[in-house]
Amino acid sequence: MIQITLPDNSQREFPGPVSVADVAKSIGPGLAKMTVAGKVDGRLVDASDIIDHSAKLQIITPKDDEGLEIIRHSTAHLVGHAVKQLYPTAKMVIGPVIDEGFYYDISYERPFTPEDMEAIEKRMRELIAQDYDVVKKMTPRDEVIDVFKSRGEDYKLRLVEDMPDEQAMGLYYHQEYVDMCRGPHVPNTRFLKVFKLTKLAGAYWRGDAKNEQLQRIYGTAWADKKQLDDYIKRIEEAEKRDHRRLGKELDLFHIDEAAPGLVFWHPKGWSIWQQVEQYMRKIYRETGYQEVKGPQILDRSLWEKTGHWQNYRENMFTTESEKRDYALKPMNCPGHVLIFKSDLRSYRDLPLRYGEFGQCHRNEPSGGLHGIMRVRGFTQDDGHVFCTEDQILEECVAYTAQLLKVYADFGFTDILYKVATRPDNRIGSDELWDKAENALMEALRRSGVEFVISPGEGAFYGPKIEYTLRDAIGRHWQCGTMQVDFNMAERLGAEYVTESSGRAHPVMLHRAIVGSLERFIGMLIEHHAGALPAWLAPVQVAVLNISENQADYAGEVAKTLQNQGLRVALDLHNEKITYKIRKHSLQKLPYILVVGDKEKEAGAVAVRARGNLDLGAMSVEAFSQKIAHDIQHKL
Repeated sequence: MIQITLPDNSQREFPGPVSVADVAKSIGPGLAKMTVAGKVDGRLVDASDIIDHSAKLQIITPKDDEGLEIIRHSTAHLVGHAVKQLYPTAKMVIGPVIDEGFYYDISYERPFTPEDMEAIEKRMRELIAQDYDVVKKMTPRDEVIDVFKSRGEDYKLRLVEDMPDEQAMGLYYHQEYVDMCRGPHVPNTRFLKVFKLTKLAGAYWRGDAKNEQLQRIYGTAWADKKQLDDYIKRIEEAEKRDHRRLGKELDLFHIDEAAPGLVFWHPKGWSIWQQVEQYMRKIYRETGYQEVKGPQILDRSLWEKTGHWQNYRENMFTTESEKRDYALKPMNCPGHVLIFKSDLRSYRDLPLRYGEFGQCHRNEPSGGLHGIMRVRGFTQDDGHVFCTEDQILEECVAYTAQLLKVYADFGFTDILYKVATRPDNRIGSDELWDKAENALMEALRRSGVEFVISPGEGAFYGPKIEYTLRDAIGRHWQCGTMQVDFNMAERLGAEYVTESSGRAHPVMLHRAIVGSLERFIGMLIEHHAGALPAWLAPVQVAVLNISENQADYAGEVAKTLQNQGLRVALDLHNEKITYKIRKHSLQKLPYILVVGDKEKEAGAVAVRARGNLDLGAMSVEAFSQKIAHDIQHKL
């Protein structure tokens, strides 16, 4: 007998091997109809897979996260089915699941067009309507090679070559179409009705720009229509908030082909940058960090000691001078170690906290660049704490408190916490890892926040906390980090004198709150839809005159506000006031002050707040107090 234990601890017995689908059927026809796959002893399997031993089983339906992911993966295969019917000479490459959707990379002799995408989506719906079963066949390696050779699927054959140890592979049949995958997949196309193809893009084989270019079809799939409608609304809202579009409309920055992946900051954009940097500099001072500055270019020998030259060189910009190799720094950590070891340190000096607005360069592939969110040159609010093992907990608690305040001031209050623990390939004793992991978890507990564990996702040199922000439209941005490093200080020979007059290597805590300032400013622009709070706005108030009669008074008002430290735009153009108000409203300014004869006589201003809110007339002093309150409270 085979005993199946369900999540509620109820059990069912079967006389012999049984499929996941049959177990679901024995529970009820409703569940059987909703069964996408199963999880047997924690491992995802197809609904058709046979359970040949007593096991724990969870039935996976579209309501489960795993079920939704399976639906998306199967919809990607359906793209392949439709493409091969419409364009038989197309060669299929890979079709993985991504966040909230999927894509399929395809090789074809001409670029696909929007009309092609419409035709593919139409054919997919026609195939779904046939309500056919998706059939899985575990197939010996030699037969898999024969299948794809006969079909001329060159890329599939290359993928098979990449898996020399696989003696049998899963082939999934959508009628005459066949694809290779580890699975699982849906048992029938009825699960794939709620989908939409979203865009076309270019891609490279294996993600390498040196290889041949492919075409990528993106799509999304959901369990029901409401989820799809909500997703489409989010995408539309995201497009309105796109920092690249707003960067141009608000005259903040631009990217130029003269320097791909690098940012040209315009005056207004640089004003935002300065507000972020000066705010973080104040946080440094308040929390015991000493600001330092390291060089941009460092000798190859240093990067060899850290391991970057051997393992990261393709992502580094290198140069040569007087027969010596150098690299632009991709990170600030080694420079901080050199500052630490430039003098003899004592245990009494620890913890020693360094902070730097360090400019780094990484040779990101051109296809991965994205506005100011992913660039080749960026500046980090990079900090490193040199401490003893016993000081890790205290430092992590203080850091989390620091981070929560910073995020709240920038308007982010919904934060997710993840502790990434030891990977299989690591350095350091288990005792040391226990201490570091426990310190990170206890730091979050003392901060009163809930967190999840990501087993095995830590770096080889130590565990880490990842802080992820949820923005105004529900998107997640992994931002801050606290990493415990047992390795780099030792590799570079950094030591301190212990209490017993011996020598020891300090533990190095890598921390960043906003991370890349470029990326964080992009996040701020999108989170606030360009309407930055008054303390961050590049122009906080515009002063507009109605006619020439008020030009001098408008100038006096602007000068008074500027002397108070406000960022003011004075608009004396000979244009209709309605036009000027609209022009500055489109710049998403916190406040617009209008002065006419009545305001001039009363020594007042007519105040309009963002969102076309008419706050009426008030004295200049009263307005100054109001905006000062906004700035003080980060409104």
